[in-house]
Amino acid sequence: MFGWKKKKIEVNTLDIISPIPGEVVNLELVPDEAFSTKAMGEGFAVRPVKGEVRAPFSGEISHIMNKSKHALLLENEAGIQVLIHVGVDTVSLKGEGFTSHVITGQRVEQGQLLLEFDIAKIKEAGLSDITSVIVPHGQEKVQRIESLQGAEATLRIYY
Repeated sequence: MFGWKKKKIEVNTLDIISPIPGEVVNLELVPDEAFSTKAMGEGFAVRPVKGEVRAPFSGEISHIMNKSKHALLLENEAGIQVLIHVGVDTVSLKGEGFTSHVITGQRVEQGQLLLEFDIAKIKEAGLSDITSVIVPHGQEKVQRIESLQGAEATLRIYY
């Protein structure tokens, strides 16, 4: 009527499913303040029942801790990064009990095996195996993050 055109705002979403078989729990239960206080970012945690990390979405490995193999960053095609951090203080194991199946820069498909870890070895060392899945703070494209309950997806990232 007045010649105004509504600007179409495009919103994309990325659904994050649990990369590890186990019980999905709130980050507040992680015995590490960097995760439990959400100082690192929003997300969830998993109490693993099997020592496998699979890609929760297709993308690229933007970084992997080569020596300790306990954590990696996965990035989607739009540049949204998700950190998967196996256990608490597991860097101290110096890679013992961890096997990486990917390298930095590698393209991966959803469901692809990324890491394997020995739950018993982590526990024998007196460490927690609870695994954090985090959308790190400071990503300008991320507009909001929503927790999903009762669905296969655990988080939805709007960007």
